[in-house]
Amino acid sequence: MRAVSLQVRASRFRQAATTGPRPAPATRLLIFRPARHVLQRWTSPHTQSSGSHQMSISRRQVLGSVGASVFSPGIIRAQGTRPIRIGEINSYSSAPAFTLPYRRGWQLAVEQLNAGGGLLGRELQVISRDDEGKPSVALRAAEELVRRNDVDLLAGAYLSNVGLAISDFARQNRILFVASEPLTDALVWEQGHRYCYRLRPSTYMLAAMLVEEAAQLKATRWATIAPNYEYGQSAVRWFTQLLSRRRPDVAFINSQWPPLGAIDAGVVVNALAQQKPEAILNVTFGPDLARFVRQGNDRGLFEGRHVVSFTTGEPEYLLPLGQDAPEGWIVTGYPVTEVLGHANSAFVSAYSARYGEAPTMGSVVGHALISSIAAPIAKLGKFDTEAMADGFGNVGFETPFGPAIWRSIDHQSTMGTFVGRTTVRANKGVMVDWKYRDGGTMLPPDAEVLKLRPAT
Repeated sequence: MRAVSLQVRASRFRQAATTGPRPAPATRLLIFRPARHVLQRWTSPHTQSSGSHQMSISRRQVLGSVGASVFSPGIIRAQGTRPIRIGEINSYSSAPAFTLPYRRGWQLAVEQLNAGGGLLGRELQVISRDDEGKPSVALRAAEELVRRNDVDLLAGAYLSNVGLAISDFARQNRILFVASEPLTDALVWEQGHRYCYRLRPSTYMLAAMLVEEAAQLKATRWATIAPNYEYGQSAVRWFTQLLSRRRPDVAFINSQWPPLGAIDAGVVVNALAQQKPEAILNVTFGPDLARFVRQGNDRGLFEGRHVVSFTTGEPEYLLPLGQDAPEGWIVTGYPVTEVLGHANSAFVSAYSARYGEAPTMGSVVGHALISSIAAPIAKLGKFDTEAMADGFGNVGFETPFGPAIWRSIDHQSTMGTFVGRTTVRANKGVMVDWKYRDGGTMLPPDAEVLKLRPAT
């Protein structure tokens, strides 16, 4: 998606009152140039024109393009206040299968919020940046969003190492960061601090969900495969610890640590097969998962073996496998084709009507991100950093999976996910035999959390 920088005069957003956040300086907002159907919907990035041409853009179109939001300028005219701005950073170019539906999710949520009157009588804007999957790029984006765009808080991130980098920036610069997707527990435990909150279930929570099922298997010889970076290491650590507590007879006999995005699947499959495990823990995802599954299928690695797998049931990872999708894997994910309750049905209907396609897990996370930010701000009645840092705790919010809350003890949300098994129907991978696991029930006792999290 091509970006156009437009100079927006600060006088349009000048506050009439002396209370609230300081007036915004002249700001360069990231505006996405849509295709010709801009007034109807955002098109797929694959269908957008890359040509260079002159555009005549009204004030309503300029404001509406930020975060693909249908804003209500009348709110600003009546209140004389500038918008509330979220600076969002994510791996749009390096992980599009997850992050592009994620972006559509938060765009839909922003449109819905602003169409309903905004937040505290103000428009909500999202100014988005691509981190290319690199911590260094993410830090430059965070600096720009805070210093130049005068955002009120930061949000987003996909990879755990990128999330940790932004979190450290938030700590040093005393600005709130709401991490949407990074799964490492270090965000809220070992490296947690008062300015960082995390939305999705963590590696500990996902491991605890999967261990509930894995502990019932007769297998005692386990092998693991995970990408060699923070997320993969954290997932393997918690799964092995939690399963060993439940099943002292279990032994982990081999671990494979391919580099993220560069798995040599044939070599990994052979190495695992030589150890003759009875069960395998998989933490690969995206293109690495596809290569691993296809090589494993071709070489018979999964025949007669149990496989337990993080996130493989999420549509963005399962659907691309097509008829090669594995049979009977125990997975976390999102059975989007199933009727999951009123909240999810309403979300699926709105998302499908808006974009002409079914949502994915990324879509769910993006939509929930906005409500997880808006609900505490609405309750607080203000959005200065220190108030938000202390005031998000114990506040509830709605998600497409149902209600969740922000925990005060560690700033982890209680949003849960689904656990089930994979199968193939009509040449497509789907989740079956699923159940929803409430995230709040999958966390350790408070006394253990206090030992893991530094005082802040």
